Amino acid sequence: MPNARILATFLLYGIGFSAVKNEPPYPIASVDHALHLALLLRQEGPLRVSEAAQRLGVSVSTAHRLLAMLVYREFAQQLPDRRYEAGNVLRPTAATEAPVALLHRVSLPHMEDLARDVGESVNLIVLTGSEARFIATAEAEQVLRVGSRAGRTLPAHLTAGGKVLLSTLPTETVKALYESDAAENSAVDVPRLYRELSLIRKRGFAINDQRTEAGLTAVAVTVQDGYGQDVASVALAMPSVRFAKERLAECVKALHATAANITHGLT
Repeated sequence: MPNARILATFLLYGIGFSAVKNEPPYPIASVDHALHLALLLRQEGPLRVSEAAQRLGVSVSTAHRLLAMLVYREFAQQLPDRRYEAGNVLRPTAATEAPVALLHRVSLPHMEDLARDVGESVNLIVLTGSEARFIATAEAEQVLRVGSRAGRTLPAHLTAGGKVLLSTLPTETVKALYESDAAENSAVDVPRLYRELSLIRKRGFAINDQRTEAGLTAVAVTVQDGYGQDVASVALAMPSVRFAKERLAECVKALHATAANITHGLT
């Protein structure tokens, strides 16, 4: 039997630990596919019809109809080489130099291995300005788990994956994000952030203890490309009732191993 704390959290958040994003009671598959496809075009760039079908798990004809409707509503447009890209309606997010499509393809198998071995959900995150963009999730199989965050964007200074990436940036870049006149982060406790980033650099990992969602704890490390550049982060996300200091070393070790495997695949 689960202990009282786990049971209470289960009752509070429900199956799947979807505190923020619950599936509607009467989901419409076609709408979900169209929205998912729009997100893929916005985040990962141009796709062929066959690639869209594979990512959505639908037939090529269904993917073609979805793309045609997105084009009609200007969420997508077709390129001369017959691929589809995001249309005018989808305003671009802040630029990221990370190779998102390649990261997704290389990382997901290793993330799934980690989720199975550790029993917690795994997220892949890139930095876009002062925001952390979740580009992939491998969900744990436990009933009480953190659900998919793929497609979400959260303030980088609050998330484990965002903070560990911020800690790799030059001081001038961080100042431009949080202290310049153009910065949109007036509510950020900048001195606290600098202290956190300094500690993260020494430790080599970052923790988010319920700063983005009550009952959620995450641990993250960076992922480097073949040239030694920090291009993403990989994070273990779990219900806070299952997190303990005694477990931290195990999580960090497993994350570093997964990050190394991803780096090898990017080389």
